[in-house]
Amino acid sequence: MPRKSAYKVFLTADEKRQLQNTARKYTSPYCYVMRAKIVLLASEGLSNKQIGQRLDLPRQIVSKWRKRFFDQRLAGLQEMPRCGRPGAFPP
Repeated sequence: MPRKSAYKVFLTADEKRQLQNTARKYTSPYCYVMRAKIVLLASEGLSNKQIGQRLDLPRQIVSKWRKRFFDQRLAGLQEMPRCGRPGAFPP
């Protein structure tokens, strides 16, 4: 029996527009494009497994970003500060 996510994603018109713009940009970092696509597909009612198959991502990654968006909205899709020593090389 397929599992349903407890985190239903409903987008406002502004959020949907911002996510679509991010997903279409060729200059956006790959990780932001994939996060935007995950949320857009989740708003269409697809399961984590279906989204993972479409985007060639593990179900756990899809679940992580769906939950972060549900909890924090667009701000949740940004990078969080990491612990540990800062990088020695500039980006």
